[in-house]
Amino acid sequence: MKKPQVITIVVAAVAVVLLLAFGRTVPKAGSKPVAETKAADHDHEGAAGGFSIDTVLATSKKELPANQVLRLDLLEQSITRGDVKKQKLEVYHQLAHFWKDTAKSFIPYAWFTAESARLENSEKSLNFAAQIFLSQLTQVENESTRHWMAEQAKDLFEKTLSVNPANDSAQVGLGATYLYGGIGTPMEGIGKIRAVVEKDSTNIYAQMTLATASLMSGQKQKAQERLETVLKLQPQNIQAILMLGDIYEKDGDKDQAVQWYSKAVKLVQRADIRTELEKRIEALKK
Repeated sequence: MKKPQVITIVVAAVAVVLLLAFGRTVPKAGSKPVAETKAADHDHEGAAGGFSIDTVLATSKKELPANQVLRLDLLEQSITRGDVKKQKLEVYHQLAHFWKDTAKSFIPYAWFTAESARLENSEKSLNFAAQIFLSQLTQVENESTRHWMAEQAKDLFEKTLSVNPANDSAQVGLGATYLYGGIGTPMEGIGKIRAVVEKDSTNIYAQMTLATASLMSGQKQKAQERLETVLKLQPQNIQAILMLGDIYEKDGDKDQAVQWYSKAVKLVQRADIRTELEKRIEALKK
């Protein structure tokens, strides 16, 4: 594993957990559309830039073994007469768990998590579902898939903020969606995040997101200042430590890079990442 991959793994902690759980987050290349049942006629359920959630669900189902298809069919057909909303919510939860735990397919999992959140319409569930999509935006290469995911995150964050306009996590998440998802403009995203920092300079999530944005735009000094602010608040923030080590290494300051990577080694829990960091440190010492 190369050094940039090590940094990415730890920096995108949530993304790593999901990647480990699902293996892949988009349909296999070359998958062909199959017959599908139309989703409800809502903006968030249709095709976006060539992406169709109906097609993805149908194709993903086609790839399942027969016993899992049977289980899925039973779940999909389990809404009966009575309290339809309550039953739908329960089925959506079960479908999300099925795609996450049994089928290990990210997009169907994220989709049904989002649908259950929209139906429940609670601040917590909407923000959680939005963060799932956001966590994977930088991992998806296919433009139409990434755009669709960004639109899902945007919709969910905006719904979260409609429930509670003071939810800073959702505000930062919405800004990050603009930055990573290619919707709106980068400055719109940065503006949303800066508004949170101006209100609360101790917001770690906002500071880290702005640091990442600074690196994306080549402003290493500004990113370093943000990361140093984070470490004053959270001295053991491994993401900030690794990002600083990476900045120093790219600047050619091997001694500082080694110091920061060495701090990270003491904090990393996963043995494989710790081993790769140790190898990197030894290479920098030569």
